[in-house]
Amino acid sequence: QVQLLESGGGLVQPGGSLTLSCIASGSISSIYAMGWYRQAPGKQRESVAHIMIGSNDINYADSVKGRFTLSRDNAKNTNTLQMNKLKPEDTAVYYCQADNRDLPPRSWGQGTQVTVSS
Repeated sequence: QVQLLESGGGLVQPGGSLTLSCIASGSISSIYAMGWYRQAPGKQRESVAHIMIGSNDINYADSVKGRFTLSRDNAKNTNTLQMNKLKPEDTAVYYCQADNRDLPPRSWGQGTQVTVSS
């Protein structure tokens, strides 16, 4: 199975930046896509950014385009979400996820809190 460990959340003022990192371990060879989701209080979990491992195609939610950048270091089995120009509405628990060829088909990290507030 794949295990995911996030780091980098915290409290930041509006307009500030944070970097989230996710390290994958376990059955890494089964991963074909990775990304980040977020869930704000009282709302459904939503996709933020997603990368296909083979093609490096990346998709972003419209709400974060131009502000967030997803990158991947294959050698370190790590993906990084650089978040700039943060807004209060970006406040949420952010989850790293991986799509796997083996079961289970999707893996999740434990989540890291991002709070944007003055």
